[in-house]
Amino acid sequence: MSDQAVVRIDHVTKRFAGHVAVRDLSFDVPRGGIFGLLGPNGAGKSTTIRMIMNVITPDAGRVTVFGRPASRDLSDRIGFLPEERGLYKKMKVLEHLVFFAEIKGLSHRDAARRGEAWLARLGVADWAQHKVEDLSKGMQQKVQFIGALLHEPELVVLDEPFSGLDPVNSQVMRDVVVEIARQGRTVLFSTHIMEQAEKMCDHVVIIARGRKVVDGRLADVRREAGTRHLVLGFADGSRSPAAAAVLQDRTLLARVHDYGASAEAELAPGAAPGRVLAALVGAGVELTRFEVAEPSLHSIFVARVGAEAAVAPASEEVGRA
Repeated sequence: MSDQAVVRIDHVTKRFAGHVAVRDLSFDVPRGGIFGLLGPNGAGKSTTIRMIMNVITPDAGRVTVFGRPASRDLSDRIGFLPEERGLYKKMKVLEHLVFFAEIKGLSHRDAARRGEAWLARLGVADWAQHKVEDLSKGMQQKVQFIGALLHEPELVVLDEPFSGLDPVNSQVMRDVVVEIARQGRTVLFSTHIMEQAEKMCDHVVIIARGRKVVDGRLADVRREAGTRHLVLGFADGSRSPAAAAVLQDRTLLARVHDYGASAEAELAPGAAPGRVLAALVGAGVELTRFEVAEPSLHSIFVARVGAEAAVAPASEEVGRA
């Protein structure tokens, strides 16, 4: 394990009423960059984050942050956006942000100045003097996101930060996360949406049923998963029963993720890309894309987690796993 780890999870186990939410889990969050804690619903992501934040403690193993045991004494160095959004609905927006920042040690003046700047940046400035209850859920989420950043923390921990946001606001918040990482700070965020992680993360850990199944730099994870993958794009109206038969031919393709207008496939043992191309063309399929490529994070996730996810708890209500 790296001595430069900002967060270290060392053989951690957490149980709730007989349910093992996290089982002998170990990983490091390196300093700087964006770290993705990934997994299906019920995998143990939120439980792990709560142990990092010292909201709950592990039953076994050790959690260290900045080289010290996880403690609320470290909260001034951490910005946290929990999965359960929670704001005081009768407080005004700017007043709420000032309250957040003063808890973290900022003066009232600095807190107000930073709060106004962030509200303007995220397009909520016109609501500064409105009560929180007047805001949409998306705007409330942006306010809580700002609250996690006002004190310029070294470590930013975001639990499902983009959940429920429309594409525009999701992109605005992603841009902020990327900027924070470029400043040399560390961002740890959880998600079950692989496309988000693939666009943003430097390093990923995937867990399923509380166990780690993937751990590494994203580029290494994709490379180690192999290059016997095809990315296919289909022209409108070109799909046919014959095309479907090719995609279902397990002598050519071992696994297929079929998205309708496109597909991602893993070559069967002994099959060559040219054989697949010839079969598709022979079936009358008009292709807009045919590429031999490293697998996407989504396909890696499905390959490594699919069976685990199918039997994972339907929700994270047990201990908010």
